Amino acid sequence: MQEPLNRFIPNCTPCGQTRREFLWQVGGGFAGLALLDLLSRDGVLTRQALAADSAPATANYLLAPKVPQLPARAKRAVFLFMNGGPSQVDTFDPKPELKKFDGKPYAPAPGLQVGSNGRPVGHLMASPFEFRKYGQSGIEISSLYPHLSKYADDLCVIRSMHADTAAHASGCLQMNTGAITIGKPSLGSWLSYGLGSETENLPSFVVMTDPRGGPIGSASNWTAGYMPAAYQGTLFRSVGSPLLDLATPAGVTPRAQRETLDLLATLNREHLRERPAESELAARIHTYELAYQMQTTAAEVVNLDNEDPVTRRMYGLDEKVTSDFGRKCLITRRLLERGVRFVQLYSGGGHIEDTWDGHNNCIANHTLHAAETDQPIAALINDLKRSGLWEDTLLIWGGEFGRTPTSEGVGKPGRDHDWYGFTMWLAGGGVKGGQTIGSTDELGFRAVEEPCHVSDLHATILHLMGLDHTQLSYFYQGLDQRLTGVEGNRKVIQKVLA
Repeated sequence: MQEPLNRFIPNCTPCGQTRREFLWQVGGGFAGLALLDLLSRDGVLTRQALAADSAPATANYLLAPKVPQLPARAKRAVFLFMNGGPSQVDTFDPKPELKKFDGKPYAPAPGLQVGSNGRPVGHLMASPFEFRKYGQSGIEISSLYPHLSKYADDLCVIRSMHADTAAHASGCLQMNTGAITIGKPSLGSWLSYGLGSETENLPSFVVMTDPRGGPIGSASNWTAGYMPAAYQGTLFRSVGSPLLDLATPAGVTPRAQRETLDLLATLNREHLRERPAESELAARIHTYELAYQMQTTAAEVVNLDNEDPVTRRMYGLDEKVTSDFGRKCLITRRLLERGVRFVQLYSGGGHIEDTWDGHNNCIANHTLHAAETDQPIAALINDLKRSGLWEDTLLIWGGEFGRTPTSEGVGKPGRDHDWYGFTMWLAGGGVKGGQTIGSTDELGFRAVEEPCHVSDLHATILHLMGLDHTQLSYFYQGLDQRLTGVEGNRKVIQKVLA
């Protein structure tokens, strides 16, 4: 006897329909009438119809420059993402009490979990890095940052960050998209959606990963999610040429290439007219034209061969330890000069010691990764100041969470994940530098004064870029979706603002 088809269909009723189909059609469809009435009262059907009717013919319209909702303090932003979770107590959050209790067992407050994944908890472990006060502000920074510390008066150090997860994949997602689940638009996508693009020759949103690998979750960290695909980040390769196939094939004249692209665009637009809601198709049409424009502009941006010796030394391009991140920082400055809205640079890729995830030996791990990034970041700050971009460029530094003040196992120098309290800093356009905000407890484990959630940070970044996080929304699945969530309980960190 042949088995019923519905055995192989998930969530299927005995009549061969899905549960949704059954509920929609039961009673001759009368149940559906009630639903239609409720949706109509909320304006859901009208808004969905308007969204479909107004779908643009090309992605160029989606990326057209837009007037900010608020007076913008910054026009562009750079996120220096320390993938893996840098330790706050070894970088920007000195804890003298750790020296006092070094080697002692630690009992967290009730309801708090030390570390993640059931890893062994050792004893409290003091930082081996010396902290000193720098600049007129006297911000304390560890010896890991001899170059960056020269710009202490430009930094706004938030020592009371906290997140909702201890896992790398969901932590990176939350820091990038505001949610711990896959499928939400990233910060760069929200900025492109809210502000458009200032360049026709380069992407509005560029991502550069580490040659050792990208973050866990890969492209979901720079996706456009449920938004049109035109807003997603463009990945520049971390090994070899950042972009492939920039050169025109041999034997193809510029005129022939132009005519080919024009014909292709005509055919694609004709195809799109019958499918106005296909944002991926609109984005692909735009990508063909953008790729043509990038053959000249992008090739110039990523070619560092003719850079002057002074700049090469400043970014550490010819030194093994700083060459990769220095190259990405210099390319970033060039991208910003040409109108790119948002650039994200990843330090650390792959797993464990290839990232800032110092489970085995946090001391050696952070010594390496700080050395790779310290000089290039300082060079980027210096270059932005020199080129006149500093006043309207926002810099963001941090990872998906921090690290515990305890070791992993007795006598072992690794540190586990700490999402209860960690450090990030902002600098540049609209930021009041030379200050620290909030604090963790005396041991550096939990944010206790002026706690700042990841979504509070996002609200602040949007505000600095001229966007109101409560008003910047995208209608999807019956809700006005926002980067900071639909609950409406997040706030701009006012002390950050200059």
